Amino acid sequence: MKASLAGPDVWPWPRWLAHRGAGKLAPENTLAAFRLGASHGFRAFECDVKLSADGQPFLLHDATLDRTSNAQGTAGERCWSDLAQLDAGSWHSSAYAGEPLPHLADIARFCLHNGYVLNLEIKPTPGDADRTGRVVAQAVRALWGADVAAGRSTWPLLSSFEPAALDAARLAAPELPRALLADTLWTEAIAPGQLSAQTLDAAATVADAGPADRPAGSAQTEQPPGARLLTWLAVAQGVGCVACVLEHELVDAALIRRLHGLGLRAMVYTVNDPVRAAELLSWGLDGVITDAVDVMTPTGQSARVTAALPRVG
Repeated sequence: MKASLAGPDVWPWPRWLAHRGAGKLAPENTLAAFRLGASHGFRAFECDVKLSADGQPFLLHDATLDRTSNAQGTAGERCWSDLAQLDAGSWHSSAYAGEPLPHLADIARFCLHNGYVLNLEIKPTPGDADRTGRVVAQAVRALWGADVAAGRSTWPLLSSFEPAALDAARLAAPELPRALLADTLWTEAIAPGQLSAQTLDAAATVADAGPADRPAGSAQTEQPPGARLLTWLAVAQGVGCVACVLEHELVDAALIRRLHGLGLRAMVYTVNDPVRAAELLSWGLDGVITDAVDVMTPTGQSARVTAALPRVG
């Protein structure tokens, strides 16, 4: 089941999204980063969410705490009460010393109060995809539901590189919009149990979507018993995605047209070059995730992007 967006032409998310709040200009995935991105005019943000040991959703990209906090080890092995005490700002610069890891509820309050929207990447601790997808979807429904129902907000777009996380989110809250992230146009053998039977059956019906998805010789790839050889695009459709978020170097005009022809929106990460951004936008791209929040304006009309866009008429 694909989440409804109230019509085939409805796309409620802005075209420009600030990566992890404000790219590299502030400590990633913190409220300080969101505030900085907002100060540059961004209304939409991409961020990463995972679960603590006691099942609390919070923002962090890596599986470990080492790179972006004053602690070490696997973040998902700690309870939220411990994680909430950490310094997630000093690693970036002294100006952000003491900046905490934000709970998803903190980000929800900030976005709902200010009218901002999210691309929320489900980033499970390895081996925790099902639980993370389910709990994050339930939390999003609880945190945003009343405002969405009242017409005051838009659902976050739930994205993930892990189809199992998206499938679990679909089962927990099918009304939430989903997007598959991909850094390659993969074909993989998906075994029973990796995805729900409903999703596998739906993906199998579109598994012959086109030869461009299926590398030469893939039909002879050794597969686990009962596995189905499925493409990234078939899985995106099977899990009911409304969009695909692809590494931008994978994307050309033909791929955007193909996604649009299938009723999917096309988004890319992480574009920091105005000339490349202009090229992608000229092909009809629906969303650009950028680190360069001080260069790329949210409307896409920075001087360099505008200069690179083709003239019409």
